[in-house]
This record gives sequence, C-alpha cells and structure tokens, in this order.
Amino acid sequence: MRHTPRLSRRTVIALGAAAGVSAALPLRAQNAAAERHGMSSFGDLKYPANFPHFDYVNPEAPKGGAFSQLGSSGQVNQNLETFNTLNIYSQKNDGALGMELTFASLMVRALDEPDAMYGLAASSVSFSEDGLVCRFRIRPEARFHDGTKLTAHDSAWTITTLKTIGHNILRQLLTDVDAVEAESDDMLVVHFVKGRGREIPLIVAGLPVLSKKYYEGRNFEEATLNPPLGSGPYRVGKLEPGRFIEYDRVANWWGEKLNVCRGQNNFDNLRYEFYRDRDVGFQGFTARNYLFREEFTSRIWATNYDFPAVRDGRVKKEVLPDQTPSGAQGWFINTRREKFSDKRVREALGLTMDFPWMNKNLMYGSYDRTTSYFQNSDMAATGKPSREEVALLEPFRGKVDEAVFGDAYVPPQADGSGQDRTLLRRAATLLREAGCEVKDGRRVTPKGEPITIEFLINTVTFEPHHSAVISNLRRLGIEANMRVVDPAQFQLRLQTFDFDITVQRFSTSSTPGESLRTYFSSAAAKLTGSRNLSGISDPVVDALIEKIVAAQSRDELTFACRALDRVLRVGHYWIPQWNKASHWIAFWDVFAHPKEKPRYGRAIPETWWRAKAD
Repeated sequence: MRHTPRLSRRTVIALGAAAGVSAALPLRAQNAAAERHGMSSFGDLKYPANFPHFDYVNPEAPKGGAFSQLGSSGQVNQNLETFNTLNIYSQKNDGALGMELTFASLMVRALDEPDAMYGLAASSVSFSEDGLVCRFRIRPEARFHDGTKLTAHDSAWTITTLKTIGHNILRQLLTDVDAVEAESDDMLVVHFVKGRGREIPLIVAGLPVLSKKYYEGRNFEEATLNPPLGSGPYRVGKLEPGRFIEYDRVANWWGEKLNVCRGQNNFDNLRYEFYRDRDVGFQGFTARNYLFREEFTSRIWATNYDFPAVRDGRVKKEVLPDQTPSGAQGWFINTRREKFSDKRVREALGLTMDFPWMNKNLMYGSYDRTTSYFQNSDMAATGKPSREEVALLEPFRGKVDEAVFGDAYVPPQADGSGQDRTLLRRAATLLREAGCEVKDGRRVTPKGEPITIEFLINTVTFEPHHSAVISNLRRLGIEANMRVVDPAQFQLRLQTFDFDITVQRFSTSSTPGESLRTYFSSAAAKLTGSRNLSGISDPVVDALIEKIVAAQSRDELTFACRALDRVLRVGHYWIPQWNKASHWIAFWDVFAHPKEKPRYGRAIPETWWRAKAD
C-alpha cells in the first residue's frame, strides 16, 4: 500500500554534549522570560542549546549531485500521481510533491525525538505562564529567495491567511489560534484560545513562512504553476505538470550552517517523477529513469527485484525498521450514505475479508493484520481496558456500545479458504438483524432498495484484493464493483466524499493531538477536504479527542488514545487491512547515508548524499 498523506509538524501541510538532556518545562508552564531554543509537547528535549548538529546526520556530508524518486507521501492537497498547481496550501487542484522544501518554517522536528522542535527561522521561543501566549524570535539572517528579509510580519500574515482562507485541513488545525501579531520585525506573538490544545504551538511552529509582500495583489487561493517566493533550502526548477518537477538547492542559503540543518539538504537537485501507476513506475526504476524507490507492493518486492542491476550490485536493497505508528490502513466506509448508517451492516462488511488468504496468495506472507487506528504503538488498545481507560470511558456508559468495556475489538481470524463460511453466516445474521433481508436473490435495505457498493480506487494494483472481498459480498447478495478513476478525479471525489468505500492509509504522529480532529471529529465529517473519510460524527469520539488534546503527560495521552481506539473500533467505520513495521527501499548505488536512521522518520533524502557521479 502506498503511503498516503500524513500531517507532519515539519511543515504541517505538512515535523557527546548533544546526547545530553536539556531541562525544560511543559509548554503550558514555560515562563515568558525564559527564551528557549526548542520545545516539545511535554517539555522534554534531548538536545541542549547550541548543540552542533542532530545525532543522525553526517555533518561532513558533501554537497552536490542529484536525487530522484517516485514520491511516496504527501500532505494537504498534494497528489502522489500528478500535479497541476504549485500552491499546496489551497483547497484547489492537485499540489506538487516537494513544494514544502521551498519554504522555511519557524522550527523543525528532531527525528530522533517523539515531537521535539528546534529553531529554524525562529531562534527561540517563549511562553506566558498560562501557556496562552507564545513568542517566537525571528533570526535576523532569515531571507526569502529574492534577498528580502523574512520578518515576524510575514509569519503573522501567513498564519492568519492559512487560518482564514487556507485548505480546510489547515483551518481546522489552527482553530485554537486566537490572534497573531508582529510586535516588531523580529518578534512574533501568537495568542491561543483558553483551553487550547497541547499540539497547537508545535503546529504553528511547523507552518511555512510565506512572503506577505509577494502576495500583495495576488489571489492566495488560486491554483498556479508560477513558483511562489520561498525561503527554504530549495527553489522550483524545471517541471512538466503531471510528469516531473525538480528543485534546485539554493546557493549560500541563509540556514545552511544552522545546527538544525547541518548534514542535511545535500543534493544540488531533487526530482520527483510521476507515473499513473506504481507498477509502471517500477519499470521506470529498472531503466534508471529515477534513482530511489520505496516499495509498497509485496508482489513486486518478492518477485521483481531480481533484474540485472540488482544481481550485479548496481541497485541496492535495504529493509529499514519503522518504529513509528504504522497508522490506519483499510477500506473506509462512508457512513454519510444511508445504507451504511447501521453499524451492524458495517461489521458484516468487515467479515467478508479473509486476511490469511490474501496474505498468503496475494502478499507473500509479508504483512500482519491491522486491528488498531494506532497500530505499531503503545497507544493501540489491547485486551480489557485498564483502570485509567475505564475512568475515561465510564462517563459515557450507556452512550457507547458496552463492548468498549470488554476486550478491544479484533477482527475475527478467517480460516484462509478465501470464503470462510462461519464468518459469512455471521455476516448474514448481522445483515438480517439490521433489517436487510434477501429478496429475489438480492440483499435489500429495510426500505426494500437493493444494496450496491462501489469501491473507489485509483490504481489497478489492488484489484485482486478488492475482487476477493467483492466475491464474498456477492455471496451475501450484495452487488459490488470497483471503479478505477484517474488521480485528479480520485482526489476530488475523496475531498467531496463522493464514494461508497475507498482504500487509504493515514498515519498519526507519535504524540497525536489536534490533528486527530481532522481524522475523526464531527466537525471534520462536514468539512470538505477533511481526512474524516468515514464521516464519523459521534459526541463521545469528539470528547475523547479533546481528552487527548488536553493530556498533560505522555501517560495521560496514551490512555486517552487507547480509550478512543476502543470506541472507534466498535463503531466498525472501516475494514482494517494490513501493516508491516519496516520500509522496503531500493536505490541505484550512487548514494551514501548515515549508518542508522532516526527512530521517528526515514530522513530520506534529507540526510543522504551523493557518493558517486553518474
């Protein structure tokens, strides 16, 4: 499965002495007089002030050469298969991958810490005693690519603009921002609403800083192929919409020697290739049309990486550990459609998936079954709820399924035959209990309307997986089919929730907070372009999200996430698919990289460098 958009704090739209621990207070308790070089959700920082560089980089990595890839993750309006705009922060059109590289943010993530951020355009940050006012000091050397100074006025304008007319995902993320002002050229002041979420200062710190002057007389919301004025380590180079886009490293970039940038941004040229289908894209990789590929298709990884360049060592294969939450990958059921409003119907649909059969026959036994929205993390609920989880859930007794107080829901194990009769009988029983009887060989709703299901996809890669489920649905009397559409139409239909069921993967951070609202909240269910594909609209879910947002310690956060996970899982809003705690990567042997990757990110291509010429 390809890696679909995640919200990262690096861009949000997009996150020796240096090994020591720096004392810091939680965000809500930091004193305004104490300007700090970094911040995190709970105040813990690995790196002290004036640290030389992140531990996971090679500070002496040479600059130069090119890196090309088939993109594997995006954010906001970015599309993995095509692009027709360079404005990635607007609701309109399909944004180009990599555009976030052209902008600097106030602070950047340390990828070997759960959520710590350190100063980039801002040299320091401080908080009022109540945590409702945050002040960022802007570096005097920060510049846009045209040489103009980057100031607090630019950042204030950016935050205000994204909150009011930016993409709906960004508007929702910035809900807890009350007001923004530039106290001077070098001092940005952000006011948060009372009771604001724990994550919002980090979200603000990770936003791009756009040029206020550049947008004077320009429509910020319009789709455009004119490169906007940036301030980051790269600027837009050559491009052909829908085919490729290149980024050129900015010579003598103002941030190049900062500790948060040392050993990073090493390539002179970065290029993203676009293919209509990743299987076709693989052929491009074997022909050296691009140099790096992360593989998401087990069939290709198991059977196709034996071409001559692999056998003679010109192409290297590596398996990197993935210690981050592997996220929620599955078939998301659109509960906005009346036929899916009864959770017994949704549970029945989930029983048509025979994971052992798929894993053995289609995926070479490479995966584990996904059960949780927080898979591969300690935030995933297991067994019966702990005392702390019960305390969070008890106020909602009678408003939630009693099953949340028992063992966390896990999809029943199929027998591997591809058509487990026991599970299909259970599915038929659930459908009858929901009033969906069989008439003239067709399963109908309580209103007597035939139940039909369209699976919306944008690649033929998953046709065999869909076919297996569709076959079992037909055994239940449900007529189902696949609809394969082009990437632009697929993105538009997701944004407008014009689908029955679709397949996606969403990943949350290791310290989730406000971003969960965009996935699961009632407000997001009504918001065009949100990540709440299932249309989850449940006051209990909303309340638990706010418990997560308000958590004052990592333990509180973990227990609240587990409680939310239990409620979501008994809601049967999706058919969970599969996961693996690793990255499969392949690359032409012209690169070098640090010995170990950071725990919380791939750091590719950020920390890699060119070791051989073409």
